[in-house]
Amino acid sequence: MIMHAEHETDRPILAAITGERRTLLMDAGNSPAHAELFRRELKRRGVRLPEIMALTHWHWDHTFGMQAWGIPAAAHEETARALSLLRELDWSDGCLLSLISDGIISEESATDIRKEFGSGRDIRITEPDIRFRDRIEFDLGGVVCELVHVGGDHSADSCILHVREDRVLFLGDALGPSVYGGPRKYTSAAFLKLLSTAYGYNAHWIVESHGVPMSGEEFRRDLEGWGELAQVVERFGHDRERVIREMKDFLKSDQLPKDLLQGLDYFMAGLEPV
Repeated sequence: MIMHAEHETDRPILAAITGERRTLLMDAGNSPAHAELFRRELKRRGVRLPEIMALTHWHWDHTFGMQAWGIPAAAHEETARALSLLRELDWSDGCLLSLISDGIISEESATDIRKEFGSGRDIRITEPDIRFRDRIEFDLGGVVCELVHVGGDHSADSCILHVREDRVLFLGDALGPSVYGGPRKYTSAAFLKLLSTAYGYNAHWIVESHGVPMSGEEFRRDLEGWGELAQVVERFGHDRERVIREMKDFLKSDQLPKDLLQGLDYFMAGLEPV
């Protein structure tokens, strides 16, 4: 069962995967309030409550609800390291400004944190109980979930969660651009590697944390232009006009859609300086 993303305060998708013996929670939510909303929905629908949690990466919107669950959490070792560095912060306005200045969070994230937690921010960082480096499996009883580290531009600790029997692939934010420490950007080679990894699972359903679940076929169609854009940038680098011409030829169109124009800016920002 999933709870869909809400964009007002950047709440990502949460998922509960249930087997015969236990339930796994994918990501904690961006606050105790977000976590409680999902818990109430699970109870209302008669879904067994989670006994273990898997984190896709350390970013606040996926982890700041951890304190509300009180269950063991599994995460990549870099996710654990990043969260440990946040434990002693007071999350005051001054603290948020310092985090923005240091490139640890963005102004957008700070704005969403203020909206989600209000002025009296009781934010308690919880560190994962189980840490792994490459991958870890969870046997829920007839259902096996595999949490795999894939990295990428969005966050170096990004992981994906594959539910084998259901052939569902949760991508977290792995395919997103970098959002902290500078302008939003994509590295074409890293993007193409992640896209190939996602395609390789041949999943029936693919879920990105701030998007709408798609069938595998819908996902491929939706990402076709982005994959081509990344390949063209790989070939022509900083030659923006050539990239645009090649993409227009590929799309058989006189202009690029707005999302691909924005994507082009991200890929250009990700190129090595000349």
